Amino acid sequence: MSLSTVLPHLWEEIPAPNGQTWRYCSLARLTEAGLPVRQLPISLRVLLESVARHWDHPAVGIERVGIWTQWKPDSPPTTDIPFFVSRVLLQDFTGVPLLVDLAALRSELARQGGDPLQVEPVVPVDLVIDHSVQVDFFGSPEALQKNMEREIERNHERYQFLKWSGEAFRGLRVIPPGVGIVHQVNLEYLAKLVCERETPQGRITFFDTLVGTDSHTTMINGLGVLGWGVGGIEAEASMLGEPLWVTFPRVIGVYLRGELPLGVTATDLVLHLTERLRRYGVVGSFVEFFGPGATALSVPDRATIANMAPEYGATIAYFPPDQRVAEYLVATGRPRDWVASVASYCQAQGVWGIPDWEHRTFYTDVLEVDLGSVEPSVAGPRRPQDRIPLARLKERWQKLLQAPVAEGGYGIDAGAASARFPFGRSQSEPPGEPTEPANPVLEPSEVEMADDHPVALSVSQECLFPREIHIGHGSVVIAAITSCTNTSNPSVMVAAGLVAKHAVERGLQVAPYVKTSLAPGSRAVPLYLKKAGLMPYLERLGFYVVGFGCTTCIGNSGPLDPCLEQLVAEQKLVVASVLSGNRNFEARIHPAVRANFLCSPPLVVAFALAGRIDCNLLEEPIGFTPAGEPVYLRDIWPSQEELWQALAAAWDAELFRAVYDRWEEASPAWKELQGPTGPLFPWREESTYIAEPPFFRGLSPEPEPVTDILGARALAILGDSITTDHISPAGSIRKDSPAGQYLLQKGVEPKDFNSYGARRGNHEVMVRGTFANVRLRNLMTPELEGGWTEHQPSGQRMSIFEAACRYREEGIPLVIFAGKEYGAGSSRDWAAKGTRLLGVRAIVAESFERIHRSNLVGMGVLPCTLEGGFRLPTLGLTGKEVFSIVGIEPHPQPRAPLELHIHAPDGTIRVVPLRACLEGTTEVEYFRHGGILPYVFRKLLNRAKPG
Repeated sequence: MSLSTVLPHLWEEIPAPNGQTWRYCSLARLTEAGLPVRQLPISLRVLLESVARHWDHPAVGIERVGIWTQWKPDSPPTTDIPFFVSRVLLQDFTGVPLLVDLAALRSELARQGGDPLQVEPVVPVDLVIDHSVQVDFFGSPEALQKNMEREIERNHERYQFLKWSGEAFRGLRVIPPGVGIVHQVNLEYLAKLVCERETPQGRITFFDTLVGTDSHTTMINGLGVLGWGVGGIEAEASMLGEPLWVTFPRVIGVYLRGELPLGVTATDLVLHLTERLRRYGVVGSFVEFFGPGATALSVPDRATIANMAPEYGATIAYFPPDQRVAEYLVATGRPRDWVASVASYCQAQGVWGIPDWEHRTFYTDVLEVDLGSVEPSVAGPRRPQDRIPLARLKERWQKLLQAPVAEGGYGIDAGAASARFPFGRSQSEPPGEPTEPANPVLEPSEVEMADDHPVALSVSQECLFPREIHIGHGSVVIAAITSCTNTSNPSVMVAAGLVAKHAVERGLQVAPYVKTSLAPGSRAVPLYLKKAGLMPYLERLGFYVVGFGCTTCIGNSGPLDPCLEQLVAEQKLVVASVLSGNRNFEARIHPAVRANFLCSPPLVVAFALAGRIDCNLLEEPIGFTPAGEPVYLRDIWPSQEELWQALAAAWDAELFRAVYDRWEEASPAWKELQGPTGPLFPWREESTYIAEPPFFRGLSPEPEPVTDILGARALAILGDSITTDHISPAGSIRKDSPAGQYLLQKGVEPKDFNSYGARRGNHEVMVRGTFANVRLRNLMTPELEGGWTEHQPSGQRMSIFEAACRYREEGIPLVIFAGKEYGAGSSRDWAAKGTRLLGVRAIVAESFERIHRSNLVGMGVLPCTLEGGFRLPTLGLTGKEVFSIVGIEPHPQPRAPLELHIHAPDGTIRVVPLRACLEGTTEVEYFRHGGILPYVFRKLLNRAKPG
């Protein structure tokens, strides 16, 4: 039967709750037209449903559905797939600039005579405020309340804008601060597996699919929901009705067999998989898990693995839905009859159940993983894929400490590696009793005491620490149970509570220089920890709840004690953090902490007790009892039976219903917040938080012709693994940085600078912070660390921002050169927006990470790869050259060959082959318009003008 005959008759019905029926687009009927539905990986079946359901859309048509007949695992079609998502998920750091763009679209449409109300989301959008809470207060029962108060105070203007957005845009729901981390809220509450929508043809049912403006949107793949992270630029287009164009992916099957050994956590498993898959190479691929090992994993364990898909480079890390998913939905408070209907729908569509070995032919390639081979591990000190077995951490640390900086080490002399330094109020004062701080954040009486010893200390202006405490290289100064990766998983959270319980029972204490924090992913976590009787033990060790948000994992670790920072700086100490997160890139966690290690929550507690990273926790004592007896990790690690008993006592579906039925009550201050009203946002010239961006002002109805890039200069020449943390502003704003100087000129005091993330709604701050990371190394200024470059031909050293301004005045286009994996890490649209505003026309790299490459195209910046066997080091660039990229005009083409002409100062010219990384005709069209948003704006302008 022909496809044209089948497509109009795809609709079938199944029973639904409350006597209703669900009308859906049947994948089974597509087999009648020759589509190989039963030979597709499960994730692609979900993607196909979206395409088939929209077959009559102008962007799809019969031809794009018919392309699926050409699917072969080892040679997928090269045609792009138009993917219409069911919903969009935002967090506040990336959501604010997105909504600022939509507000600016409305303003410019109004100025040019269009209808601003045409700018509305056409799919449901949820924005969860979770990235703004900072650990200013800790180690106290009042820490949560005080951090939330400070968060509202610090982000007052941003939150007013979000309040306006929630009222001005239909279909946008803003979930206030204090509810939880976006991905855990998505897992426990927002995700439906099946969505419903009214259409002119009646109410229809379809798969729950989404994109989110956070890399770790993939966490929802653990629930059997198809979704991944995109930049805010692509999310805006999806919200406004544009399809997300996806290249037919390779689908790598990961066959899991066996079971995890006792004492090995889901965190250990995901670090193992991250190392393995990153080494194999899955960038841009779909990864789908199958086999008995996958079936046996709980949904939280699956979600832990899916969460870190960006760390191993995959677009998704998918677990098909099955009975465990149904059980999880019921256990987190979803109605049983609705869950039963969801299962029936998935079964009817052929996506229910995790495949076994006989289905290996679904996949482009298959990797086998024996769960029994996984061992306790950490990852670091700079990248999540650098796994270190716990048994070898001490040995690895000692090598890293002394290895040259050029080889990834810290260059510490062997004689100084074991040095320890006394730490007290002042290194120049004689020993004495500790004194109270002059201006503490919390009064001394508010710091809980245990056996006359502080459990943990709040940040203060002076030190409370006694003279006899010593720190050195490898001392742990931050221990944070944080991040969506692990705080969604009850098994590792309960294990952390049990480790704390056993430690307290043996009289162990956390060293007072360790900043401890617990930032759960949802309000359900402390409730089930309390129900299991474990919260008092975590609190006794200083792990009080400090907030419900990402905190330390995204750099919101807050300040360390000033005396501690002073000692670290004076002695050039390489101190460490341990966190249950997914990101540990340089300068991300805290500028003063140069070594950062990812590990499970129970290991975070263990390292906090040890107070150092340079130890073998499997063989050396973790501490000593008050009687001086050694205590080992094995003494405080919970047994499997103990863990299961605690989990059974803690878990309760009513607990989740209670949390999410009243989420609007999580922040009274948010409810009282008043903002502007009306369809157009009232921009204020004096605002340093929210400013109308320049992307649309005076935009012409038609795009200018694209041209070759001639006579360009290099703004920066960078090495391998440049992350979006290096590119996009994040973390604190330094007073001496271009962004800090701008804020000072605007009358903002340094104490009110806030973070780059909080100021993403102001392009003036963000462009000044682009490439301003304190750990960035530009090979044009090799002896300098930070955002420095050399202007040509003057040879003057200046900040990258200052050089970009000067080149703009001189009318000189700019190019950036880089090595492998350019743009790894978080999906930050400002990494592309800031690059564009600096005047960069193209990035020439050896390879790109998926999201950032797409974001560059979305901002009209041309990503190019070196071809013909050339690598960045072989070019021998100094930055004194003049560059041209030719072959772009007059009509750019997908993956077109280009030429890089390198004009050396001595007059010689070299020609190097390049490849334009434009994936498909749609991306070419975006590039031709100068980005996705100008493309969408021009469509809206033509559609919205009267008549």
